[in-house]
Amino acid sequence: MVKALNAGLRRALAEDDRVLIMGEDVGPLGGVFRVTEGLQKEFGPQRVLDTPLAEAGIIGSAIGLAMRGYRPVVEIQFNGFVFPGFDQITTQLAKMTNRHSGRVRFPVVIRIPHGGHIGAVEHHQEAPEAYFAHTAGLRVVAPSTPHDAYWMIQEAIKSDDPVVFFEPMSRYWPKGEVDLVENPTPLHASRVVRTGTDATVVAWAGMVSVALRAAELAAEEGRSIEVVDLRSLSPVDYGPVVASVQKTGRLIIAQEAPGNVSVGSEIAATVTEKAFYSLEAPVLRVAGFDVPFPPAKLEELYLPDADRILEAVDRALAY
Repeated sequence: MVKALNAGLRRALAEDDRVLIMGEDVGPLGGVFRVTEGLQKEFGPQRVLDTPLAEAGIIGSAIGLAMRGYRPVVEIQFNGFVFPGFDQITTQLAKMTNRHSGRVRFPVVIRIPHGGHIGAVEHHQEAPEAYFAHTAGLRVVAPSTPHDAYWMIQEAIKSDDPVVFFEPMSRYWPKGEVDLVENPTPLHASRVVRTGTDATVVAWAGMVSVALRAAELAAEEGRSIEVVDLRSLSPVDYGPVVASVQKTGRLIIAQEAPGNVSVGSEIAATVTEKAFYSLEAPVLRVAGFDVPFPPAKLEELYLPDADRILEAVDRALAY
């Protein structure tokens, strides 16, 4: 995914001179995860800008650049570092198109590493998507594969609305195929990534691979699990989700974020409204616990794994 994002950003920079990349150490270093490696050398320090360590200033500057016609892409080094810039995103960026009655657009992309599984310290392994999905005026997306990362970052940059772009750190290094010519799935479309008949598991970002692993284990026990990759958290494409639940009759939602007042909560409520008579069991959530993210040695206890998903499948099938 790191290489796919790098290639997607390179293509966006090459195709549109208004595209800028800005953030801490995105230049010669290429970012903490090397997503922007080589881009400053290729496009110059006026297109790929190293900034001071000041998230509010970075995002505020991006807002001003967007007002002048640029399309800035902001890198936040780690998920927990976004909060010093939270006011600029939710109080300013999200509201400014509406404030100007649509006469001014704000095509800012905010790239944020997402989730756990890297054994890091506090403020480095959070899943803060609910804050941004709750905020009207922001688009929120989260790829789970290198192919989606390559295409979704380009689509996000082309969007005239601000996009919060979550990149699952657990999927930065595993490899996957990328079609550099064609992409059949739009930015805000959810997608069935494994078909099944007994229960539906909805996931996004790094949890998609965990859900697929759970489905593989379930198949060994003769159970057929359908997995839906949500991809977009705001807006949510409920079509494939509802169609899947209407087929299987059971829904489990898997996320790294805490379960209380979460994206999973909203999906559960909406699917219950749209597919109530198809449900054979309550909608169940498998989530991180409602505590601050723990020290690295405890992260495997905190983060949902395939066993926790399968336990929820067992409970759903027991009804």
